[in-house]
Amino acid sequence: MAAFYFCAECNNLLYPKEDRDTKQLLYACRNCEHQEEAKNQCVYRHAVKHTPIEETMVITDLSADPTYPRDNNHPSVYFQSRSRRADTSMRLYFACCNKECGHRWFDQDVKE
Repeated sequence: MAAFYFCAECNNLLYPKEDRDTKQLLYACRNCEHQEEAKNQCVYRHAVKHTPIEETMVITDLSADPTYPRDNNHPSVYFQSRSRRADTSMRLYFACCNKECGHRWFDQDVKE
């Protein structure tokens, strides 16, 4: 079970840190110089990986974002995928600015 540890001096969160000289796991405060030896040598890291499709689902009110350029003939906004994998190419995602529509499509669907 993962636990949170707090600095005895300033009550900020302690972060895992490796002492490379002694090859020990420490918990260190990023606010002051306080460090303490870890009682448990196990560190948990939970990294959630989302597909580019899943990442686009969390973008709400995209059509109201004033930073996106708009074309009066085809009111839509676009953004790039955040995938950094070597086997995938950059992909553009589009979203309709009409709040009733909200249609989303990919660059492969765009016909020039």
